[in-house]
Amino acid sequence: MTSTAPVLLEPWTDADLGLERLFNTPEMTAHNGGPRPDEEIVARHHRYLALPADGEGQIFRVHLPGEPEPVGSIGYWTKEWRGEPVYEMGWMVLPGHQGRGIATAATVAAAEHARVAGKHRSAHAFPPVANTASNAICRKAGFKLVEECEFEYPKGNFLRCNDWRLFL
Repeated sequence: MTSTAPVLLEPWTDADLGLERLFNTPEMTAHNGGPRPDEEIVARHHRYLALPADGEGQIFRVHLPGEPEPVGSIGYWTKEWRGEPVYEMGWMVLPGHQGRGIATAATVAAAEHARVAGKHRSAHAFPPVANTASNAICRKAGFKLVEECEFEYPKGNFLRCNDWRLFL
């Protein structure tokens, strides 16, 4: 596993709805179905808030040391995949901060958090095949490519994705 940027992960709070809305742009959602209606963003935000209490995962906002504003998010949540419960992982980094190793470092840190949580033996990420940046993050963070697959995200939108797995 490699990382190139120091990051700080802070648990997602109710105040992070604005950050979630910043991610809902054509540029940020180009690989996963495009921007979603605001009611879906609000509902997702509430799901994020419920994850720790339900014991099903954790979403974090990503900060750079010394910078007050978050630059992204990273998280993991329980998903049934190929007949077994696993963690699914996903991340977003704001455009002005991409390409600096932030997502890779955040993914490594969040995977360690998931490992310590100890609920599942593996974490998976499902970037679209065409999303070369996210596929590179998986490789750099120590995930192993399992296969190409059809993956539904968001609901009703099927994407050709890579299934990357990291044993925790």
